[in-house]
Amino acid sequence: MKNGTLVLISLVALTVAGFARNGSSAVSADDEKAVASAVSDFYVALNTMFTGDLDQMKEVWSHADDVTYMGPAGGFQVGWSQVREIWEEQAALKLGGRVEPTDMRIAMGRDIAVAHNIETGENVDAKGETQKVSIRATNIFRKEDGEWKMIGHHTDLLSFLTK
Repeated sequence: MKNGTLVLISLVALTVAGFARNGSSAVSADDEKAVASAVSDFYVALNTMFTGDLDQMKEVWSHADDVTYMGPAGGFQVGWSQVREIWEEQAALKLGGRVEPTDMRIAMGRDIAVAHNIETGENVDAKGETQKVSIRATNIFRKEDGEWKMIGHHTDLLSFLTK
């Protein structure tokens, strides 16, 4: 089994275990608000990244070795170093536009939360043409030192970004 597959299986198992062990009754209203805020902060960071500014994106992500990224350009990055590098590459594209989450569903555990949604909006491709965006996204957050940090982002592919 390849390392990437093993990491993904491990992440799913930890997520399921976190929900099963903790149950929804163990989740505080404060944590629900904090996760909603973390999701919102990610989309603010994403839209800021489209301008070339990566500072907010660096703030919302965990910098742990087990974070994963499978974004709209393809690939599978594992660990903060690889994830940061791919965000830097995307920021350099200065895609412009704006993407917003719709149809949000959040599943909560005591220390893990998963947000499923559709990302809709538009970006500008390498030719300067506006491209519509409508893709599925899964965002995973973990509570680290009292803060909810992103540990996983997975989306459908966008043809204008794939190589």
